[in-house]
Amino acid sequence: MSDSWKTGALKIISGSANPDLSQKICAILGVPLSEARVGRFADGEIDVHILENVRGDDCYVIQPTCPPVNENVMELLVMMDALRRASAGRITAVIPYYGYARADRKSAPRVAITAKLVANLITSAGANRVITLDLHAGQIQGFFDIPLDHLYARPVVLDYIKNWDTSNLVVVSPDVGSVERSRSFAKRLNAGLVIIDKRRPRPNEATVYNIIGSVKGMTCFIFDDLVDTAGTLTAVAYALKENGAAKIVASCTHGVLSRDAIKKIDASPIEELIVADTIPVNASKSAKIKVVSVAALLAEAIKRNHVGQSISELFK
Repeated sequence: MSDSWKTGALKIISGSANPDLSQKICAILGVPLSEARVGRFADGEIDVHILENVRGDDCYVIQPTCPPVNENVMELLVMMDALRRASAGRITAVIPYYGYARADRKSAPRVAITAKLVANLITSAGANRVITLDLHAGQIQGFFDIPLDHLYARPVVLDYIKNWDTSNLVVVSPDVGSVERSRSFAKRLNAGLVIIDKRRPRPNEATVYNIIGSVKGMTCFIFDDLVDTAGTLTAVAYALKENGAAKIVASCTHGVLSRDAIKKIDASPIEELIVADTIPVNASKSAKIKVVSVAALLAEAIKRNHVGQSISELFK
């Protein structure tokens, strides 16, 4: 289905993964959250009922696929199927956090490329377009056979630290795969770039082998897309401190914070962790966690997509 034809009214439908973010987006756009019932049958099966007419409308389903990942992925699929069968004019999956993104290639024989599988499921369920934030790997955009708008939380973080003294700041890429993202961030701060040579002996474990660049006496800003168990983040922080870093601050778009991640962060040399609200984060669990909102960014992307304006202009 082409995006060039005129769609009907703007409708925002929220899944149960992050309703607070959906409410913020609706408040910014000045539209009410569309009525939908998302429940469970006694055996756990997902039951979705769209409670208002969406025929011919431009519908946006807001649902990050955060823990419980499988539940939230399935809920997204069922909601889009319900909209498709209700004759929605266009369905856009707004996925602030795209789960399964780390399985984006065959890193060993006989493993699944789950990022592609989930992309196929989203398309088959009825999505005409996807809007997402800070994919773990940029090539995941190519896994979709429908248009995808890839947004970046970088402007939100930059706005949060705009009054900081950046004269003694270096941006730290926590691994080689994050270099492009970190370099772009460092360029906007006119700061230096440090790269961590990290190895991962097994999932959710990381070992730092080398630090490429000088951090002695510097304020180090670790910039990453997600923090899961905080194993990599805290390992990098300890290595930076051992190499003479004066201050360590970190930022991530997706604060998954599984298992004992918060305890690790609290015990580490990290003074502050800036986290976007793509996933619900309880900042009260740690004084080090500061939450910034991407609601305005997502709202602007939705508005521009609805009226046919450029989204890339947001990042120039």
